[in-house]
Amino acid sequence: MNRKIRMGMVGGGRGAFIGAVHRMAAALDGEIELVCGAFSSNAERSKLSGEDLYLPPDRVYANYKEMIEQEAQLPLGERMDFVAIVTPNHVHFPPAKMALEHGFHVVCDKPLAFDMQEAKTLETLVQETGLLFALTHNYTGYPMVKQAKAMIKAGEIGAIRKVIVEYPQGWLSTRLEATDQKQAAWRTDPKRSGAAGAMGDIGTHAENLAEYITGLQITKLCVDLNIVIEGRLLDDDGNIFLEFDNGAKGVLIATQIAAGEENNLRIRIYGEKGGLDWRQMEPNSLVAKWLDQPMQIYRTGVGELYPEAQAHTRIPAGHPEGYLEAFANIYKNVAHCIRARLNGTEPDPLHTDFPTVSDGVRGMHFIDKVIESSKSEMKWTDF
Repeated sequence: MNRKIRMGMVGGGRGAFIGAVHRMAAALDGEIELVCGAFSSNAERSKLSGEDLYLPPDRVYANYKEMIEQEAQLPLGERMDFVAIVTPNHVHFPPAKMALEHGFHVVCDKPLAFDMQEAKTLETLVQETGLLFALTHNYTGYPMVKQAKAMIKAGEIGAIRKVIVEYPQGWLSTRLEATDQKQAAWRTDPKRSGAAGAMGDIGTHAENLAEYITGLQITKLCVDLNIVIEGRLLDDDGNIFLEFDNGAKGVLIATQIAAGEENNLRIRIYGEKGGLDWRQMEPNSLVAKWLDQPMQIYRTGVGELYPEAQAHTRIPAGHPEGYLEAFANIYKNVAHCIRARLNGTEPDPLHTDFPTVSDGVRGMHFIDKVIESSKSEMKWTDF
């Protein structure tokens, strides 16, 4: 099979931020082409968005149901191979469920669903169908994140003792949702975002990154959740004490009212022999600090790196690889895995590394437990 992997999209029409990010990321390696879409719940807006993207009119659909039903009737190689879902949280589940039921692989923006019941239903469907399901926790796609994960797996810093992960943003330092700002409006609306605000939006990224890099799982948490901006309906700030399954302790901070901050995601992991420090706003660098030797700085594309990092590096050292490339690494890996299935072969294990539906279920469980702990007098809650 020698062709591009064919993608359909739900959401991401005119004026949407994340849809454009997904399309750019999917196209970056030349492995994937957008062939169809239902880009808006408004049929006319979907049509106009399809025109913007130069799609043939008969492959631009009024809604996701029409798209999935009609694409399923097309021959293999003409119909879409997978669907990318880039809608607000409350519209993740219906198209994902229908796509799986009609035999299509799925790439879905995070969080996985609106609530745990929906998340578990999707996990069961993936298990029953055997289809691929990727969740775009895009920070796992950075080469230096994969380098950190490989170093820890190889035992370079020893048994992990402490994890500090923080994600401060400042864009909701005012009541932006009271204006016409679309992103602020739905992300602070319980009917569209779900039970959590900042913790659901960026706290789940921090939780996922901590578990992904360390290979550990959070087993207990103690939560202080806050609504700082008067009149806001969902949390915009939170602090969590963590305990991991090896006994290590941790701290997770997620806030969207840290005035002046952009997307300053940072993780520090300390083991018996040393520690690792990575920042999303300086993603090409991974700092390693040791008990018995000088500090080292690993750089994307420089020197002897682990294969996991090298396989997800595209350009020569010194040319920054960032947000789009990290997203693209997830899409590239999904494309390799779909292509392997179409060819009846096994994919290279380096390309099977992307967040799955089970990671999404874990994220939904994290949200539920954060809410539970924040309301509890006992505070420490089993996860």
